[in-house]
Amino acid sequence: MIKTRFFEIFMVRPDAFSVWEHSEVKKRLSWYYKVMINEKPAKFLIAKRVESPINPYSTDLTIEELWEIHDKLANQFKNLLERIKKGSCTLEEIPKPQYSLLDIKIALAKRLMSPCTLCERRCRVRRLEGQRGTCYMNKRCVVHSYFHHIGEEAPLVPSGTIFYGGCNFKCVFCQNYDISQVSPLVGEILSPKQLAAVQESLRRSGARNINHVGGDPTPHLPFIIESFKYLEVNVPQLWNSNMYLTLDSMKLLVDLIDIWLPDFKYGNNKCAERLSRVKNYWEVVTRNLKYAYENGDMIIRHLVLPGHLECCTYPVLKWISHNTPYVLVNIMEQYRPEHIVARYPDRYPDIARRPTRDEIIKAYQIASDLGIVYEPVS
Repeated sequence: MIKTRFFEIFMVRPDAFSVWEHSEVKKRLSWYYKVMINEKPAKFLIAKRVESPINPYSTDLTIEELWEIHDKLANQFKNLLERIKKGSCTLEEIPKPQYSLLDIKIALAKRLMSPCTLCERRCRVRRLEGQRGTCYMNKRCVVHSYFHHIGEEAPLVPSGTIFYGGCNFKCVFCQNYDISQVSPLVGEILSPKQLAAVQESLRRSGARNINHVGGDPTPHLPFIIESFKYLEVNVPQLWNSNMYLTLDSMKLLVDLIDIWLPDFKYGNNKCAERLSRVKNYWEVVTRNLKYAYENGDMIIRHLVLPGHLECCTYPVLKWISHNTPYVLVNIMEQYRPEHIVARYPDRYPDIARRPTRDEIIKAYQIASDLGIVYEPVS
């Protein structure tokens, strides 16, 4: 079954195999690659072996107390991760504790969800009581589809992609607007245990990774983290996001995510507020990108918007070259007018068309001049 599936993928996406002959790809995605081929354990499996001294689900604990324990255990996790990377110990040598760093993260994620401060909108609705946030989501994990995605970047294919409902952005050109903004709750409601079963099935049928996307996965962060409690199969975890998370949410994720796949759309706050309805985009996203870069492998996606080379593409690529020089970058030419832009093009004349070939070539040239490695994944 898996052999047949990989033959089919090879016929459609031969670059999914040949990309690993590229020395920079293998070097820059070294941890992801080792987990992908089961040479090393995924980070969530390691987090489950870091023992918690207390039951984190106790209602007597304050959130401050939970964070204090979390930060101590996160340091233990980093030490254990380094030992595993160096081969000085294996996961099998470490007993499974009753409660772990992962349990601490689950407990904290639920606290952050109600009142909700998972993302930098900080809408503070009580989602556990059924209230819907700015992202449209409540206390349910809503999944719209999951499958082997062969349209992602070559090192990721086939990607076990899970599309969640809702989004904390309101992009006027969103290509997934049906699940992110129009009908985010019209999907399959999954428990964390069921979500773990989906991930296991995707991995066992040949997925190279589990790709959490949407919409955006941030509103579903508590459910995703809890699903790892029930997931025992080794599989790289991939965070495919707009990266508009709070620092607290990032702290929960960095010990669990093996490879980051962030969008980095805008080179300034003005464009972000006008086209995605978010404030302080540049400060939030660059902070989170730097934090993620220090804690895992990464492929950054930059969608080239027509007419936005000077205000967005150049500053984005310049920032990447100076602050995250070791990442791979996918310079994307897939933009097309969708959603509100398609209905009201006169309101958004700058992006009411596809980018020209000259604009894409100019974006590639900017990347080349800055020393960015983009060819293997663009």
